Amino acid sequence: MKILHTADWHIGRTLYGKKRYEEFTAFLDWLAETILAQKIDALLVAGDIFDTTAPSNYAQELYYRFLCKLVKSPCRHVVVTAGNHDSPSFLDAPKELLKVLNVHVVGTKPENLEDEVLLLHDPQGAPELIVCAVPYLRDRDLRTTEPGETIADKERKILDGLRAHYAAVAEIAEKKRSSLPKKVPVAAMGHLFTAGGKTLEDDGVRELYVGSLIHLSASGFPESFDYLALGHLHIPQKVGDSETIRYSGSPIPMGFGEAKQQKSVCKIDFSTPSPSVELLPIPTFQKLEPIKGNWETIEKKLALLSAENSRAWLEITYSGQELIGDLRDRLLSAIAGTEMEILRIKNNKALDIALRQSDEAESLDDLNEFEVFNRCLAAQNIPEDQRPDLLLAYKEIVSSLRENDTLAR
Repeated sequence: MKILHTADWHIGRTLYGKKRYEEFTAFLDWLAETILAQKIDALLVAGDIFDTTAPSNYAQELYYRFLCKLVKSPCRHVVVTAGNHDSPSFLDAPKELLKVLNVHVVGTKPENLEDEVLLLHDPQGAPELIVCAVPYLRDRDLRTTEPGETIADKERKILDGLRAHYAAVAEIAEKKRSSLPKKVPVAAMGHLFTAGGKTLEDDGVRELYVGSLIHLSASGFPESFDYLALGHLHIPQKVGDSETIRYSGSPIPMGFGEAKQQKSVCKIDFSTPSPSVELLPIPTFQKLEPIKGNWETIEKKLALLSAENSRAWLEITYSGQELIGDLRDRLLSAIAGTEMEILRIKNNKALDIALRQSDEAESLDDLNEFEVFNRCLAAQNIPEDQRPDLLLAYKEIVSSLRENDTLAR
């Protein structure tokens, strides 16, 4: 049996206000073609299908159009779990209808964990795969709140809750497997942050739980899983050097920091006793080009890209010593007549002198909510020793607002 593992599509995501539907369409078309060419039997999508809890109509259309394409492909099963960006109730709403198409959706932790462990069958009705379809587990899914508990208590409870949840579904899967006439592989899914996981500065990956760093190690997962398909981190990577515990990574670069990264999906082949894993590279559908340096460096790079007839989206960071007041005008002139587009300009020299009103000064679009809060603490001269507690309280407020927003949707 051949499985394809992908995650973190983030359909509907924009980049500095630029819509990216052409990229998402191109990726989903490529994915459908790859499933056909590779004769994939099952597709696992480990969370963050959409970028927001209320995806646009067009984002929804791309999702459902892709699922309909798979009906005519060799892919017999699709398993979709929710990520922290998704609305669990939104994903779950059509699950009974999608099940007719052999698309299995788990948006939220079910009351009965048996519903999270799927036994999938081949065309002849014989069992061929067990999937522990674990969605993103929210704070309330993992622990109960008690008066007077410390941050360390909360972190311990969350980690214990994660381990206990995976142990429970693994036990259910093993009982199902032991009752079958032949041994079938067990694949598990998850959307979480693991210990040692690699991220980038502008990839949009959020810490999932309030506290410091609640990251589950590879040893925290049951050994009975033949493959563990993870989502949340956008860089393709192994967990603890394990060949069979992996993040597939996002299919397109989520920010300019990922511009040079080779995106991929994971193909898992169970035709041998030990599953083999192959990374299938994803083409670049829209080139992102970060350029940093003094004016001469930037001008030279833009000239080279122009000579190549580049259609890249650009992020320009000026770090020269000369203060250039008309940087935006110079840059627009340099790319005039090309198909390149500048999405962001950072004038470090101007910011070094002062954050004052200008076209190149920082805006709220350049900062996340935690950076804004830290700026406020600095502006009000809050003592350094008081800032960690204030930041932690603020994180709890933001986390609560996100949870309430998800429930409301």
